[in-house]
Amino acid sequence: MRISVIGVPADLGASRRGTDMGPSAIRNARLHEALAALGHEVEDLGNLHVPVAESRAVEGEKTKYMPEIVAFCQELADRVAASLRAGRLPLVLGGDHSLAIGTLAGVAQVRPETGVIWCDAHGDFNTPATTPSGNIHGMPLAVSTGHGEPALCQLGGASPKVAEERTVLVAVRDLDQPEREALRASRITVFTMKEIDKLGMATVMAEAIRIAGGGGTRPIHLSFDLDAVDPQFAPGVGTPVPGGLTYREAHLALELLADSGRMGSCEFVEVNPILDQGNQTARMAVELIASALGKRIL
Repeated sequence: MRISVIGVPADLGASRRGTDMGPSAIRNARLHEALAALGHEVEDLGNLHVPVAESRAVEGEKTKYMPEIVAFCQELADRVAASLRAGRLPLVLGGDHSLAIGTLAGVAQVRPETGVIWCDAHGDFNTPATTPSGNIHGMPLAVSTGHGEPALCQLGGASPKVAEERTVLVAVRDLDQPEREALRASRITVFTMKEIDKLGMATVMAEAIRIAGGGGTRPIHLSFDLDAVDPQFAPGVGTPVPGGLTYREAHLALELLADSGRMGSCEFVEVNPILDQGNQTARMAVELIASALGKRIL
């Protein structure tokens, strides 16, 4: 593959600082070497400019730092769209999960038919009306499916950026009550950890790939929050939740996605080196990226 790496050093969407260092931590865990070893051609486009929280004032308690997030998401959308038009696969490194609004805005400009597999401990389906925190990293799935603040939903000119019926949420286990109700009322397919425990990861991913990929007719965007993985394997995330994916479940999910040949874009987010142990979570991210991009055991 021809891969474009795009770093988004953002933590404006979250309560806890530190995810702005995530792209550097992932690169430091030998990302380039891992991708080169798979035979991919890799260009690193560096990092977007994202202001630090101390340089800005919070203007809205229900959509904190929205002007700044809109600005870097628009730049990200432009870069993602340019990469896709050039025949490259955009690999976005985060940064908090608010950046997914920009990634999907860029994907929608070039491949509006794309489906989404969203791996996350949380639903990310809050809106300003339901958010308990005002943190935009709890809203990107809602925004991308057309729900919430118009300035976010309409970023990049497309709303929704992805249809609910082409969206699959995997590994969720921590939902706010209004978010739970909104997801139940939506057409998004949700596989909680209960379904993964009951059915097994292979069955869940086969169905997720079928739904998001339209039975092999559509490209798939992967949005992978490292808190989907259990904290014993990925401790360096801002909002860890026990009972997540095991090391092998996470790898199997992405190996099966790679085997499908449908992934056209991806992002790996919420790596927080401040909360990590010896860069363990960034190393896990690199290993998972390699699995998603074709690394095999045999």
